[in-house]
Amino acid sequence: MTIAPAAAQVASRPQRGAPGLGRNRLWLLVAPMAAFFALFFLAPVLSLLADAFDKPRPGSVAPHGEFVLTNFQRFFHLAQYYNSALLTIEISVVSSIVAAILGYPLAFVIAKIERPAWNTLLMILVLASMQLDGVIRLYGMMVLLGDNGLINGTLIRWHYLEKPLPLMYNTFGVIVGTVQITLPFMVLSLIGVIRSIHPSFEEAARSLGASRWRAFRDITLPLTMPGLLAGMLLVFALASSSYVVAALMGGWKVWTLPIHIFERISNSGQWQFGAALSTILFLINISAVFVYQIVSARLTGGRT
Repeated sequence: MTIAPAAAQVASRPQRGAPGLGRNRLWLLVAPMAAFFALFFLAPVLSLLADAFDKPRPGSVAPHGEFVLTNFQRFFHLAQYYNSALLTIEISVVSSIVAAILGYPLAFVIAKIERPAWNTLLMILVLASMQLDGVIRLYGMMVLLGDNGLINGTLIRWHYLEKPLPLMYNTFGVIVGTVQITLPFMVLSLIGVIRSIHPSFEEAARSLGASRWRAFRDITLPLTMPGLLAGMLLVFALASSSYVVAALMGGWKVWTLPIHIFERISNSGQWQFGAALSTILFLINISAVFVYQIVSARLTGGRT
């Protein structure tokens, strides 16, 4: 018996009980994440919706099954609440744009730099800011931007100003704090996308007479648009739901939706109305996802 026929016989035999999961059991790999998602996301969101449409009962948390629209009517009838929703959207949009403007050049440099030492150093600087607690970083911003802080104190001491600039406890301070917290997420969203662009694309444009700026505008920027839009969406979500930034940098003078939610639930025990405000904030973020899909489809041709 030769080797070739023997090998053919072995190959033709049916395999028994191959180790590992079969195709019909691959769903078991998803089961832990699905259970975690259902327990810690789906259940709280459904409970939130049940409370939002329940009859207001101060101090009561559990829904009683009475379907009413009182909480949402209160939101739209009182200007302080729907104005806070508009302010939240404004701060989130501006923070996303500013983070994109500041983060794109840094991400471009990190992605294009060829020396490993400099690349590692810049990545460490980006990641190091994420290792510090957000409250500590915001207190550092307060030391820098306060009325008696480093900036105002220096300008007044050098007689450039007579009174301190309003750098904190306003919308500007909240935007600065939000950008400072979310900027690393924008940078990390862009680095991988920029690195994935082959240098030959820009070289081809340069060889056809395009300047470096035009090659970047017509080739690099459109190809990096998916990462840029994804980073802006991430910054928007973080900015719109941030309570700590609005509380510290806004000094309880900038009433965003997270501030109202905390105040209604913590100080007044109005769980149903707080749940309604949380539902509206959730809808704002979901709407931002749909806007992201529409804009990305138009600007990137579906490359998301």
